[in-house]
Amino acid sequence: MTNPVLDAIYCRRSVREFTPEEVDLEQLQEIVRAGIWAPSGLNNQPWRFVLISNPQIREQLAEQTSYRKVVLAAPALIAVFLDQEAMYDQLKDHQAAGACIQNMLLAAEALGLGAVWLGQILKNKEQVRQILALDERMDLMAVIALGHPAPRQRRSQRKALDEFILKTI
Repeated sequence: MTNPVLDAIYCRRSVREFTPEEVDLEQLQEIVRAGIWAPSGLNNQPWRFVLISNPQIREQLAEQTSYRKVVLAAPALIAVFLDQEAMYDQLKDHQAAGACIQNMLLAAEALGLGAVWLGQILKNKEQVRQILALDERMDLMAVIALGHPAPRQRRSQRKALDEFILKTI
């Protein structure tokens, strides 16, 4: 028996090489829709997004990370922010942002797109916020680079399950 959710989880890989084909706005919106269905404490839904396909903006953002080549290769980016005015608990809201981003990565997989979660760009979060002309209350959580994956064999492995389970009580 196959399960589409488990298939997406087990098949998803970080994709850093893309074809030049554009990503449809509808696909980007569907990815964000999946993100906003992540759980959040008190259902506060503190996440906000900027959808980026403009080449000049992508070039400026590429200057903010050591993953410049990935940002330039990706036809689309989604910057994920937390609205600090919508937050109620920093730890819980950061956990919710991680769940949101994971939902988005799984949605990209389900749509046949490749994606990678870029976190290193956070070292320049203020510059990113300024490039995107956003209010100071927006706190950058990640940039997701998206596109149609370039043909390439992608493999990953995990340690054995028993290495992670501390106890079964």
